[in-house]
Amino acid sequence: MSEKNILKFKKPSSQRIDAIKRMINFNTPVRAATAEEPTWKVLVYDKYGQDIISPIMSRLELQQCGVTLHLELHKARDAVADVPAVYFVMPTAENIARICQDIRGGLYETYYFNFISAVPRQRLEELATAALEADCVSSISKIVDQYQSFLSLEENMFVVRHRDLEALSYYGINRSDARDTDMEMMRDAIVESLFALFVTLGTVPVIRCPRGNAAEMIAEALDKKLRENLRDTRNSLFGGDMAAGQFSFHRPLLILLDRSIDLATPLHHSWTYQALIHDLMKLSLNRVTLREGGTAAATTAGAAAQGKDLSRTDQFWQKHRGSAFPTVADSVQAELQDYQAAGERVKDLKVAVGDGSDGSDLSQNTEKLMSAMGSVPELLEKKKAIDLHTNIASTLLDDIKTRKLDMFFDTEEKILSKSSPDRTVLEIIRDPDAGTPLDKLRLFLIYYLMTASLSEAELGEHVQELERAGADVTAVTYLKQWKAFNKMAAPASRAVSSVATGSFSLKSMIQGVRDLVITDKNLPVTRIVEALMDLTRSTEVDDYRYLDPKVLRQADSAPKSRAPFREAVVFVVGGGNYIEYQNLQDFCKRSNGAKHISYGTSSLVNAEQFVEELSKLARS
Repeated sequence: MSEKNILKFKKPSSQRIDAIKRMINFNTPVRAATAEEPTWKVLVYDKYGQDIISPIMSRLELQQCGVTLHLELHKARDAVADVPAVYFVMPTAENIARICQDIRGGLYETYYFNFISAVPRQRLEELATAALEADCVSSISKIVDQYQSFLSLEENMFVVRHRDLEALSYYGINRSDARDTDMEMMRDAIVESLFALFVTLGTVPVIRCPRGNAAEMIAEALDKKLRENLRDTRNSLFGGDMAAGQFSFHRPLLILLDRSIDLATPLHHSWTYQALIHDLMKLSLNRVTLREGGTAAATTAGAAAQGKDLSRTDQFWQKHRGSAFPTVADSVQAELQDYQAAGERVKDLKVAVGDGSDGSDLSQNTEKLMSAMGSVPELLEKKKAIDLHTNIASTLLDDIKTRKLDMFFDTEEKILSKSSPDRTVLEIIRDPDAGTPLDKLRLFLIYYLMTASLSEAELGEHVQELERAGADVTAVTYLKQWKAFNKMAAPASRAVSSVATGSFSLKSMIQGVRDLVITDKNLPVTRIVEALMDLTRSTEVDDYRYLDPKVLRQADSAPKSRAPFREAVVFVVGGGNYIEYQNLQDFCKRSNGAKHISYGTSSLVNAEQFVEELSKLARS
């Protein structure tokens, strides 16, 4: 696949950044960099708007767009009467009331109101009334529906929102006391988010989903919303896409999945860098919380913690976030050595220029020295990144060694791949030096999900040993009910297997930790995605519905003449994780650029959070 074709794929994060920059530029296209200064302005956002912007744009990038101040809508703000203000908020009654208060107070020179989702007519009338009362109608320059109600965390990863997640969680969707109105609110929030995503991408997807669960309910509602928008040809948000024709082979495939298709992966101990950080440290909106002292014990003891951004400008993070932990540790060591070598070269050059020992004349010496000094800022930035990742890797390594997480990962991999682990699950549960009670519970839950032949006596023995180890076994009760309800054994053999290989740096620290890597095998979500994109027959997807919003007469199955899909958006209802995201990206890499997949989810949860959701379901 040529580079030219690869670049045709639309990436949610790139499209989102372009849209935000255009919005900040008063909803006009952003010109290429010029010597002219931008128009200086104030950016006002609510919490959702802040969550949208913070993972993808730094303060420096906002400043380069002309933002002198960025302020939260509901906090006290001083009047800046000679500066325009760009608002980026949800059209809620509370937000509109505060905006009306700003208008009446004359806080800014002109107002550009950008609503994250479509603003209802009633709210517009409230704005108009406030503007008339304040006699400042001419100060309101633009009111725009941005359709931006999703959060981009990675180039190819997005979530619905960061706050108030219970309604969108696996617990919220499956709790026994959920009302019809609760499910409708969940459905509407996800549909609005997915609709906004495809408006941002500027294309209408073909939709596939399993039958009889929340994913199907969302698929039907989204299909209806897209059809209604396409039907209104004068105001359709997909005018450019229609020109491509309803049978365009390059339309993306939207695959809606329910979390219940795979409960084992969210419980799995990971071995990749990004997933380990999410599992063992606090990772929220691409900001990791570092623990002083480098250990979990330090945090519980009340040690101070500090947040650091894992940004898209961090080259080490971009390259290694999906790498196996041993690779990351080796790369940190290599980066540190490269930095030290570069520093020594600059130091040696300064000495040589100072005493003339290199034999060069004054002009040559000056040129060399200026070149060396010019590299210092880049070296300092590199040093900051090295320090950050050394700190993170050391913290992860401490937890891995203390909790023997390499053993848990290896054992779970073998259980998931239907091979024999080195030690039985019961032996590990009984080992007082192996992991925390939660680690042991996660291991057993995976074993229970993957084992069809576990007798009641064996189940009782494992549960008893877990309780002796201090684990809360409430989640086991829910999985027992879940397995009985589904009348099925464990999912088909899946997941990735591991082998011992290679070597590991930070040698003074790594002794006793096994070197494990992840092989190229697909998780259940990736297997389903592959079958649907390639339109191959598979028992896993044969019953999936096929919805095309552009086709007048709907058919439930894919047309036989349809070409395979090159681009897909995968959305997991009920919670996703970095393990599935990385497995999909690895699958794309193996296609040599022939496929592009974005991964989204209603909420991003780590294993501890998912176990708590299972426990709450057992208690509900």
